[in-house]
Amino acid sequence: MSRPAPDAPRVLVVRFSSIGDVILVTPLLRALRARHPAAELAVLTKQRYVELLQDNPRVSRVLGLAADEPLPALAARLRAERYTHLLDLHGSLRSRALRLLVPGRWRGFRKHRLARSALIHAKRNLYPGLVPMAERYFRAARDLDVTPDGGPPELFLGRPAIERVAGWLARSGLGRDRPLLAVAPGAAHATKRWPEERWIALVRRLVHTGAEVAVVGGPEDRELCARVAAAGGARAASAAGEFGLQDTGALIRRAAALVSGDTGVMHLATAVGTPVVALFGPTVEAFGFFPYRARATVLERRLPCRPCSSQGGARCPLGHHRCLVDIAPEEVAVAVDALVS
Repeated sequence: MSRPAPDAPRVLVVRFSSIGDVILVTPLLRALRARHPAAELAVLTKQRYVELLQDNPRVSRVLGLAADEPLPALAARLRAERYTHLLDLHGSLRSRALRLLVPGRWRGFRKHRLARSALIHAKRNLYPGLVPMAERYFRAARDLDVTPDGGPPELFLGRPAIERVAGWLARSGLGRDRPLLAVAPGAAHATKRWPEERWIALVRRLVHTGAEVAVVGGPEDRELCARVAAAGGARAASAAGEFGLQDTGALIRRAAALVSGDTGVMHLATAVGTPVVALFGPTVEAFGFFPYRARATVLERRLPCRPCSSQGGARCPLGHHRCLVDIAPEEVAVAVDALVS
C-alpha cells in the first residue's frame, strides 16, 4: 500500500481478541478505507489472531501483541507512530491501561454492561434496539465520518492457505464428487456446545443424504471432532488441530454450509461467504453476535431462563441445558438443506 498523504488520518484500531470479535471489526475497516483511501490504517491484535487480517487489503499494517510482551514496551512502539485517531474496540483493563500509556485522541464504544447484566439476571431487555456488534464498533470511529455499508465481514485468504486445504481435501478423499458440508462441534464454554450425540446423529444424517462432511475445530477439539467424524465413515474427516485460522476459513469456504454454535468459527463462515446454521443456547441476539449480514439460519429455543450468560459457562445453571438439548438433529438437517438448496 502506498504511503499516506501528509494530511491523511493515521488510525490505530485496537481489538486484542477473539476470533469472532476480530472478524466483526472488518466492516469498519472496509468503511474506513473507502472513506479515507489515503489513510494509514493499522490494527493491533494478539499475535495469534494476526492471520485473520494479514492479507486484508483495507489494512496498512497488522501489529501483533506477543503473549510475553510487556504493555510499556507495546506502548513505546505505538507512541512512536503518532497516530491521529486511536480506536479502542476492546474496552478491557489492558486496553484502558494502554490509553494511559499512549496519549492521543482515543475513542471507544458503549458495551452496555448494565443492559447485559439486566438481561442475564432479571430477563429484562434494556438494550436500545438490536444493534449488531459490528455496527456498535462504528461508534468509536465517530470522528472519522463512516457508516456501515450493509456488507458482511471479510476474511481474505492467502494462496498458501488455499493450497494447504486443497491438499488436505485430496488426501481425505472429500469434495470431489459429492457436496461438502462443514460442522464445528467445539466451543470454548460447555454451555455453548450442542451435545456430542446430537453432532454424531447429524453427521450420520448428512452423509445419508449423499453429502460429505469436514469437521473443523482447534487442537483442544481433536478427540471430540475425531469421534464426530467417525460417525460419517469414509465420507467424513476431522481437520481439528490441523490448520490455523486462515486455513480453517479456506476449508469452510469450500463447504456448501457450516453448522456451528455461537463461536468464532461461525463468524469465519460469514466472512468467507459460506451459509451458516447457527445453534444458540445461553446467548441471544441482543448481545450483538448473531451472524452478521450473511446467509444464515439461527436455531434457538425461547425459554424463560435464556440468556443465562453472555459468553457461556461450565454448566447449565438449572441443570437441564434445554436451550441446546431441545434442538433435534433432524431440525438442523432440514435447515442445512434449505440453505444449500
